[in-house]
Amino acid sequence: MSGLQIDKLSMRFDLPNGSSVQALKDVSLDLKAGELLSVLGPSGCGKTTLLNIVAGFLAPTEGTITLNGHKVTGPAAERGMVFQQGALFEWMSVRENVGFGPSMKGMPKAEKAKIVDHLLDVVGLQDFKEKAVYELSGGMQQRVALARCLANEPDVILMDEPLGALDALTREKMQGLVLKLWKETGKTIILITHSVEEALLLGERLIVMAPRPGRIHTEYRLPFAEMGVGQDLREVKKHPKFAETREEILGMIWDMEEEIMGRTEDA
Repeated sequence: MSGLQIDKLSMRFDLPNGSSVQALKDVSLDLKAGELLSVLGPSGCGKTTLLNIVAGFLAPTEGTITLNGHKVTGPAAERGMVFQQGALFEWMSVRENVGFGPSMKGMPKAEKAKIVDHLLDVVGLQDFKEKAVYELSGGMQQRVALARCLANEPDVILMDEPLGALDALTREKMQGLVLKLWKETGKTIILITHSVEEALLLGERLIVMAPRPGRIHTEYRLPFAEMGVGQDLREVKKHPKFAETREEILGMIWDMEEEIMGRTEDA
């Protein structure tokens, strides 16, 4: 079976004092190959925990994850991760960073160079390929991180608030790039964000997670990601349904945050 299946996933963290924290409870999700999913929710609802389990960095307490018919048991090249900070090798050039994965696979130099040049063209960094990473702006570094992820040819790209540290204009440009890469590569993408607008723009499917124990509260299927491919994202935001859905989700998350604050005060 192609695609990503998350089946009754639960995660409990046992603490040194003998207590435990139930981070996720009975999360199930079926993503077809090529779908773009954005994940929202209040702080502490298990968004990043879910992403880390899909990446193979954490083993769930219960449940399974299956990708293209194979059970996920640990990290693998079929699942690429893009972090909030690029996690790049700052002492290497842009070209060397993007080519790191193919180098580790022992790919012939000519083939690797062709892939790297193509990806640098795609993310608009061909003129910067010999620059050291520390010489680049934050937005450029995230472009390098995306290209490096794609160079490993993953089936699924996992993005943990990859645009959260960028200024507003750069963030909007990067949102457009994410949509362009999604449409051109056909990759399955799961994106975690705290921005409701970003989740609406970048998710053809969007899930809102409820507070701990983290679980899927509401799911939306949205037209805005498809509308935004190759278009001015500010025009997409003017769509009446965009504003309506944004306010609905903001109210939902606000109520959840109020509930969390109430629990804290009661404790």
